[in-house]
Amino acid sequence: MAEEAVAGVDFPVKRAREGDSGVGSEVVNGVAMEEDKALPQGVSAVIPGWFSEISPMWPGEAHSLKVEKILFQGKSDYQNVMVFKSSTYGKVLVLDGVIQLTERDECAYQEMIAHLPLCSITNPKKVLVIGGGDGGVLREVARHPTVEQIDICEIDAMVVDVSKEFFPEVAVGYEDPRVNLHIGDGVAFLKAVPEGSYDAVIVDSSDPIGPAKELFEKPFFETVAKALRPGGVVCTQAESIWLHMHIIEDIVSNCREIFKGSVNYAWTTVPTYPSGVIGFMLCSTEGPAVDFKHPVNPIDAVESAQSTRPLKFYNAEIHSAAFCLPSFAKKVIESESK
Repeated sequence: MAEEAVAGVDFPVKRAREGDSGVGSEVVNGVAMEEDKALPQGVSAVIPGWFSEISPMWPGEAHSLKVEKILFQGKSDYQNVMVFKSSTYGKVLVLDGVIQLTERDECAYQEMIAHLPLCSITNPKKVLVIGGGDGGVLREVARHPTVEQIDICEIDAMVVDVSKEFFPEVAVGYEDPRVNLHIGDGVAFLKAVPEGSYDAVIVDSSDPIGPAKELFEKPFFETVAKALRPGGVVCTQAESIWLHMHIIEDIVSNCREIFKGSVNYAWTTVPTYPSGVIGFMLCSTEGPAVDFKHPVNPIDAVESAQSTRPLKFYNAEIHSAAFCLPSFAKKVIESESK
């Protein structure tokens, strides 16, 4: 790790009393500190004891969680990393002030981004995960018994280490012997991959700012397409229909140019993500036809009978329902698909 703070810091929950030195300061372990310097990125100084997710990606609004304790603060070579214990969603992983996952609702994202693509093709054997350093996507991919090789390329080693320490139920994916971890740039990794290497590529990226920006651009999708076999599939995080239709329009337009099989947009609910929803772009290369809306490789029946960690969110019905879009989004996405 590039730099880290001591874990287990109690969060400030009181303002300095009237008359204390330093107007507008917070009391941390009995020491008054300036609001703009004392608190980690994203922690609200207006309501002490609450984390507020503030970003130019969703201007004019913020989602807040009550903080019981900050468990970890660090700065890697790429971003600020924080873990805190919330009052209602368990432990929370935050990168550069933006929530990546919480213990309570991570299943809604991890299960969908993995099983929407893998349940849409028969007999997937080789899978690549770009990003996803917390290990949750690995955990879900590993549920598929036909998969023989799971490669993951994560740019930030600190995310991997922190997830293993504070989110063992998520990072359990790393324990599967089929997993090969590569720390490095996902774009460079893909460029070095032989053409047609993978049955599926899952891109678990953060928002298109900072190190993840390149993962939303046309050259990246072209590289993904080359890495897939004929009829291979990709599923990538594709933002919120309530906040980012302009970004989604660009993604759909690029994918329609590059992927000559199927191109579809799906979405799911994740309460702690901005607007409470997140989308996925699902595409297939030219070759055997892929109908993303009707799963051909069911996982939920097998899981309910065999797994010690049963699925919490995904099932065949919600798979198909994920592609049903509200009218305003359907109009825009379908126009870009023509």
